[in-house]
Amino acid sequence: MDNSLLKEMRGRTLILSINVPERRNSVSPAMRGLLYEALVQADEDPQVRSVVLTGVGGVFCAGGDITDMNVSDLSSGRARMRRSHRLIRQMLGMGKPIICAVEGWAAGAGLSLAMACDSVVSSDRARFAASFGQVGLMADMGLLFTLPQRVGIGRAKQIIFYGEKWNAADAERLGLIDHLVAEGQALEFALGRAQVLERQAPLPLALSKAVLAQGLDALLERECELQSQLFLSADHAEGKAAFISKRPAQFKGA
Repeated sequence: MDNSLLKEMRGRTLILSINVPERRNSVSPAMRGLLYEALVQADEDPQVRSVVLTGVGGVFCAGGDITDMNVSDLSSGRARMRRSHRLIRQMLGMGKPIICAVEGWAAGAGLSLAMACDSVVSSDRARFAASFGQVGLMADMGLLFTLPQRVGIGRAKQIIFYGEKWNAADAERLGLIDHLVAEGQALEFALGRAQVLERQAPLPLALSKAVLAQGLDALLERECELQSQLFLSADHAEGKAAFISKRPAQFKGA
C-alpha cells in the first residue's frame, strides 16, 4: 500500500500530508499525480468544504526529486511539465479553498505548491527558497503566476532571481505567508482557518478563485516550452551534477 500521501478528514476539511520524510517530502512525478487525484476527488466530494496541504516529519516540501529529473528530448520534457501543470491547474481552478500548513522547508517545487494554495500558514521556524536556478532551471509549477499575485512583480523577481533563503519572519514581511505561528502549530492553526472558510458561502469562493486564475493557462504553456528547453541544457546537467556532489555549479549560459 502506498502511504506517501496521507489523507484524513477533520470535520469537513480534508488534510493531505506529503509523507516521504526520507526524501524531505520532495515531490516526484508520482507524488504530483497522487496530489492531483486527491484534489479532484475532494472537489467532487460534497462532504469536503476545504483542503489543508502539509508535510510530515517537520518539513513541508524540500522541492522536486533531483534524481527523477531525467529528460531525453523536448517531447518528454513537455510531457513532464504537463503532468505537473494539471496539478497546478487543479489547485488554482478547483472550487474549494486550499490552505497550506508549512513546517520546515518549502523550497523549489515546495514553494510553488505553497504559493498555489489560497492561504499559507507558517511556523516561525520555517524556511523558504526559490532554488530552481541552482540546478539550471527556471521557476515552474506556476510560480511565475502565483508569486507575483502574492508579492508583486518586483519582489517576485528578487525572490526568484537571487534564489536566497528566507526565514519565516522575512517571508511574512515579503508577503509569502499569511499567518505566522509557533513551531509545530501550523496544522492546527490552518484547521482553524478552514473552519472559518466552511462557514462562508461556497459559490462566491469558487467563482472568485476562477476569476483570479484567469491568465494561468497561457503562462503555463509558455513555461512548458521554455522549461523543456532548459531540461536539455548543459547548465541543467551541470546544476544537477553539482547538487548531487555538493559543490558550487559552474554555469556557462548554454
